[in-house]
Amino acid sequence: MYAIVDVAGQQFKVTTDQKIFVHRLNGEEGDKVEFDKVLLIDNDDEVLVGEPVIKDALITGKILKHLKGDKVKVFKKKRRKGYKVLKGHRDYLSHVLIEAITGKGATKNVSEKETTKAPQTKKTSLKAEKAAPKAAGTKKPAAKSSPVKEKIASGKSATAITTVKKPAAKKAETKTGTKTVKKAVTKTTADKKTTPPKKTKK
Repeated sequence: MYAIVDVAGQQFKVTTDQKIFVHRLNGEEGDKVEFDKVLLIDNDDEVLVGEPVIKDALITGKILKHLKGDKVKVFKKKRRKGYKVLKGHRDYLSHVLIEAITGKGATKNVSEKETTKAPQTKKTSLKAEKAAPKAAGTKKPAAKSSPVKEKIASGKSATAITTVKKPAAKKAETKTGTKTVKKAVTKTTADKKTTPPKKTKK
């Protein structure tokens, strides 16, 4: 018979009359301790599994002594930086003797399979919710009609509506552009007149 138990954040596989080293426990040497976080118990091929812990299961033990573990050295170095650090520590431990394993509230066997399943609740799809008709009281506001459509409805011709006048700024730009072109042309003609004709050798 063995059990898997959680002791001070560590999991151990324990049997009766087994000695284990665990993190330092509260209590003095010779005191009895109880561990109730039992995750699994195996008793002659009869396995009890916790969800996550077996109810009413208990493991009793006895603190034999408090001690320190072996020294652990930690060395750090960064090359080409002149950095070297050597540190060490010793863990505070407790030597515990496991006296008894009791598993009362059996939750389930490993060989058993769950045949019953929880009924599935019906979920409405998003598409169905979007396709559902909206309430009769809620109506979308009517879109504002453009002035062009209003004129067409009144009976005016479409050609009169579609004609758009150019702004005055654009006309001024075009005039100035034509003036500059004309000046450039007159300068070139004046240059041509002033240049004397080349003399040809006989």
